Amino acid sequence: MNAQSQTTQSRQTLERLARSGLDLTEKAVAASPGSIAQVLAAKVKSLSSYNVYNVSPVAIGLEGSLPIEIGGEIKAFNLAESFTQTGQLSAGTYIVVCRVGDKNVFYAKP
Repeated sequence: MNAQSQTTQSRQTLERLARSGLDLTEKAVAASPGSIAQVLAAKVKSLSSYNVYNVSPVAIGLEGSLPIEIGGEIKAFNLAESFTQTGQLSAGTYIVVCRVGDKNVFYAKP
């Protein structure tokens, strides 16, 4: 097949698609494996330092039952508090923790 017949065939295909009335708008999706934000429910156990807390993941059960601690403690940054001051959040507070990159973060006002 020579270049001219290839061009003619491509043009005919495009014309046929244009006549069909299909929505041919271009769409793009970006995916980045390995950087998916993970989210989990947790309970504040203690203050580690500044706005960093020791938290324990929890499993939420049936209505009227207390969440059950699962797994070991992890450290998480409270974005609602100063990064240069001692945190004031009470132990026992339930939070939602997001993993962003290599850090765990949450937002809870004391």
